Amino acid sequence: MAKITKDDALRYHSVGRPGKIEVVPTKPYSTQRDLALAYSPGVADPCLEIEKNPKDAYKYTAKGNLVAVISNGTAVLGLGNLGALAGKPVMEGKGLLFKIFADVDVFDIEVDTTDIDKFVETVKEISPTFGGINLEDIKAPECFEIEKRLKEELDIPIMHDDQHGTAIISAAGIVNALELVNKKLEDVKLVVSGAGASAMACSRLIMSLGVKPEHVIMCDSKGVLNEERDNINKYKKEFVTKRKISTLEEAMVDADIFLGLSAKDIVNKNMVKSMAKDPIVFAMANPDPEISYDDAKDARPDVIMATGRSDYPNQVNNVLGFPYIFRGALDVKATGINEEMKKAAVYAIASLAKMDVPEDVNTAYNAKNLKFGMDYIIPKPLDPRLITVVAPAVAKAAMETNIAQEPITDWDAYKVELENRLGHGNKLIRDVNEKARQNPKKVVFAEATNFNVLKAAQVVVHEKLAKPILLGNVEVINQLIEDNQLDLKNVPIIDTRCKEEGPRRERYAKVLWEKRKRKGLTFEEAQELIFNKNYFGIMMVETGDADAFISGTTAKYAQIMKPTLEIIGTHPKYNHMAGMHLIMSKRGPLFFADTTVNRQPCAETIVETTLLTAATIKKYGIEPVMAMVSYSNFGSVKGGSPERVQDAVKILHEKYPEIIVDGEMQANFAFNQKNREKQFPFTKLKGKKVNTIIFPNLSTGNASYKMMQELGEGEVIGPVLMGIKKPIQILQIESSVREIVYMATIAVIDAQCIEDDDCY
Repeated sequence: MAKITKDDALRYHSVGRPGKIEVVPTKPYSTQRDLALAYSPGVADPCLEIEKNPKDAYKYTAKGNLVAVISNGTAVLGLGNLGALAGKPVMEGKGLLFKIFADVDVFDIEVDTTDIDKFVETVKEISPTFGGINLEDIKAPECFEIEKRLKEELDIPIMHDDQHGTAIISAAGIVNALELVNKKLEDVKLVVSGAGASAMACSRLIMSLGVKPEHVIMCDSKGVLNEERDNINKYKKEFVTKRKISTLEEAMVDADIFLGLSAKDIVNKNMVKSMAKDPIVFAMANPDPEISYDDAKDARPDVIMATGRSDYPNQVNNVLGFPYIFRGALDVKATGINEEMKKAAVYAIASLAKMDVPEDVNTAYNAKNLKFGMDYIIPKPLDPRLITVVAPAVAKAAMETNIAQEPITDWDAYKVELENRLGHGNKLIRDVNEKARQNPKKVVFAEATNFNVLKAAQVVVHEKLAKPILLGNVEVINQLIEDNQLDLKNVPIIDTRCKEEGPRRERYAKVLWEKRKRKGLTFEEAQELIFNKNYFGIMMVETGDADAFISGTTAKYAQIMKPTLEIIGTHPKYNHMAGMHLIMSKRGPLFFADTTVNRQPCAETIVETTLLTAATIKKYGIEPVMAMVSYSNFGSVKGGSPERVQDAVKILHEKYPEIIVDGEMQANFAFNQKNREKQFPFTKLKGKKVNTIIFPNLSTGNASYKMMQELGEGEVIGPVLMGIKKPIQILQIESSVREIVYMATIAVIDAQCIEDDDCY
């Protein structure tokens, strides 16, 4: 797991708008009429309709897509009883996950009481607000009673995710693992380490799927729950064994499955060796499992291993379940979440791991071919199909058990609706980061005497996105590191002017001179240029001493572009470079090009920009749908930039018919699919949602992305430099830490593609 410092966490939560979530209006509010409709007098009519028919609350309010994440803070993550207020950051975080993975809106509610009756009564009294309730971070055994009473007394979906989330994901993995080793649920022996809420929920669910109660051994911190113990509460008594054993070590002998929900390092190699043939070990203590992945594999090569960690195969991650379980339950207005719905989620998640994995998932995890097997029994958290597989399965189970108030009739339309719920901007960032982590590259940070650059270098180290190399005065850099308590130990620092770098400067100068000697450059001039950090850093990439280079937060764009062209040059397939910006908008990621390089491109240059942009977007796992814009529509104006765009479109359609591109068109038609298809039904973009804009010249492209940036219409990333032989990325002046991290990650993706000879 990437290291997160206290300062990182506190800044993330406090910088800008405090916290992680906000309320955003979903209806117009700009005019007096809008406000009159939103509040008085317009609000009276839906109120009266709901009074007559309470179910109309789903029709006229946000209730149907609103979940309460409710806690009293008595079991906050692994931190214990912090109290209701201190648990609020966790509840906000859960709300964020609900939204980004399943488009479920959340209000977090912190109830300041440890009294079961008061807690239950409070939740009951506020329940009309919500379509569902996710109980969170409530300690056992109180959580059992609270969930039981609320499920009995309320008619909306309720689930304590700490119990059932882990149970559902682990059960899906166990179902698949048993299939691989050809064992049946009713035959296997199960050992559970831990006797808290999660352990009990996991055990109950796996028994409901077929494991026999007499085959289950549960251990708490005092040993096996057996008949000889008299210190067992009423909840643990359900799992008391008649076997005459008292220790976890004894229980492990000949066991088929180990479920760990306890503490790190309580299982050793000998205990794994004592298990039955083809053992299954789910060591889910976080962040450190009951036994490490490497130790378990060393003890038993035949073991199927899962943990809660993302850096090993088969991660048991609750985000595979809860967003989609609530999504399915909300969409049929279920009156609860029953056992059949949980089982449906288990088998849906299990089935997804056996389906052919789409290329964008392979790409995100830098895998050639993820395939059902020992190292892939649980889907990946970034698999975009989870929402369309799990949510419908849960919804169907609710319908089949007669607790769905609004059954779904058109499942194909429902799948489309689910796909459209998710904007893909955040997913793009997650996918790009995950791909970078699979094979991080050496990235030169040329401006390492700048604090933001150093901070970004720390982030990429902690996030395992890249291997930074810092350029600059060593004393200044080390002082900045010390003054700001940055964690950059073992990160190389190179002073381009120091004596020790003399031999390397000489070598680089010779390479530069050979490239430029017929361009008027003398060897002495080449030697002087190499002292410059941009020339030096770009030469590191050219000679293979590094994989990628970023600079520009303290220098003008042209100052880095010049050595880039002189040393690296354009890719052999192209005559031009181009710049692209990514805009993380509410409609998903948008790509704007050319925004930085070509002032007045001819038709052929526009064609190359389009090809470069399409190839770059595909690296990120997205299919480009491109509109070429101007101030005219499909030949309505002759001459000037419209005609150059018309010529470019003609070339693209004739030579590259596989690319989804059309134009020229005005920008409003590019983004308004309905109007575009009404006015221009012949367009090649018919039935497609445009995600890429190709501009006719630099001024329009540059102005457009800057307007988007300043109006706050989406986070802007870039410029991404395209068409270079080797990975060079140029930052904007005064780039933020976040922007530098993005560009370093993109540079890593570029380097990976070049290594695989799959760049353009």
